[in-house]
Amino acid sequence: MKFFGFSRRRIGDESAHAHPSPIISFAKKNAVFLIALAAAIITMFIIPPDKEYTGYFDVKTLTCLFTVLAVVCALKNINFFYILAREIVRRCGNLRLCVIAVVYITFIGSMLIANDMALLTFLPLGYFVLDVTHNRQYTALTFILQNISANLGGMLTPFGNPQNLYLYSRFNIPTGEFMAIMALPFAISIFIITLCCFFVKPEKVQIPKDDTPPLPRGRTVILSLLFVLAIAIVFRGIPYFVGLIVIPAVLLVIDRKALRDVDYPLLLTFAAFFVFSGNMARIGAVRDFVSGLLEKNTLITSILSCQFISNVPSAILLSQFTDNYRELLIGVNIGGVGTLIASLASLITFREFTKNYPTRTKSYILLFLCMNFAFLLILTVIMSLVVAR
Repeated sequence: MKFFGFSRRRIGDESAHAHPSPIISFAKKNAVFLIALAAAIITMFIIPPDKEYTGYFDVKTLTCLFTVLAVVCALKNINFFYILAREIVRRCGNLRLCVIAVVYITFIGSMLIANDMALLTFLPLGYFVLDVTHNRQYTALTFILQNISANLGGMLTPFGNPQNLYLYSRFNIPTGEFMAIMALPFAISIFIITLCCFFVKPEKVQIPKDDTPPLPRGRTVILSLLFVLAIAIVFRGIPYFVGLIVIPAVLLVIDRKALRDVDYPLLLTFAAFFVFSGNMARIGAVRDFVSGLLEKNTLITSILSCQFISNVPSAILLSQFTDNYRELLIGVNIGGVGTLIASLASLITFREFTKNYPTRTKSYILLFLCMNFAFLLILTVIMSLVVAR
């Protein structure tokens, strides 16, 4: 179903009026995968494939990511997250509360379904609320707050961001310790995001009904159980191979489309970066240089790395050179705000905004950079003081 230029199920698609070739379309949507693949291939000429390559891949991380993504796709296919979000917004009485609700939903959603999936699910809702109430002047602000919420909201849980899942698994971080490490930046982020929402006027709004069908009760129950299973695997309560067998088997019966919709380029991106980072760690000059930077300041090094190569590859690469997972974990999470490429989820938001407001690209980028770097500066200063104690 489409509304106001958005397709709820196909928000990531190109405009209906544009027909790029399949190759160009794939390249645009999966630029990071292609870059990761190229980087991996280049390093293979320096470090030719050998038996050590088998140790590069973190199978558990890839399995956890696959199972969570698969179940989330199935839940999206029955409009679970959209219906839940819309009902929450419906109960709000004014525009400010609606924006707060949309931003909070994105924030919480990123903890459950990862930042990019949260944006793909809830950006249409933000656009819908503002468009139907004739408050389009707040679209850029709302989208950017949703984007920041998606990037920072996922920091609290091991499965909220792909880099979290990787570091949680690689360093075998206890769940309680993981959440304790991220609690302060998480709380600071909520506070600042909430303050920013008060720039929206508290005007009364009403959201009309749409033709979204109700949730199918049986399938919703089954998918909820699968989601619990996937999360239990992430938290190491159940062996990962159980989920790798059970979840695809059930989805083959009740929703094969969900298995087709899994973000396989993301999984392949991880695999490519495993090869790239594994090879980089075996190059003496690179190892000495990166290790030296991390020894001086792991937090700042990881934050700066995110600004240039994004947070997921930063986590994979830098984890080869340090055991200081506390500062690395904080750095690659708060480092997700800043430049447009600090987190790949930011590109999703940028693409959706410019698709609907192509003449407002410059103003969007300016506001995006101002707000993101403000968040980055505040979080970096506070967390630098905390870790230095």
